[in-house]
Amino acid sequence: QVQLVESGGGLVQAGGSLRLSCAASGLTFSTYAMGWFRQAPGKEREFVAAISLMGEYTSYTDPVKGRFTISRDNAKNTIYLQMNSLQPEDTAVYYCAASLVRSLRTVFTSMNDYDYWGQGTQVTVSS
Repeated sequence: QVQLVESGGGLVQAGGSLRLSCAASGLTFSTYAMGWFRQAPGKEREFVAAISLMGEYTSYTDPVKGRFTISRDNAKNTIYLQMNSLQPEDTAVYYCAASLVRSLRTVFTSMNDYDYWGQGTQVTVSS
């Protein structure tokens, strides 16, 4: 049974930082490209960042470029999202997702390309 468990969310003031983690189990982690998505109240879930199998390739949505960094540790079956310079508009539930791939270069930005999802962790940024 595949499980993705996010952690690290919380309440932070604008300009602060948080580091999200997503621990995966029940899958061969090194064969899955991974991603982070977020959903703000009243809005659709949107892409945030993605990372390839070995972590060599990444992709970010424009609003987080230069502020967020996605990384992975295949030995720990975990991905991370380092979020710096947080703004109130970053407030959302953050979800990690996994996609079985064959290419070392694949990163997915569409929700439809992901096979498994976590339950999410709340990030709230106060002004």
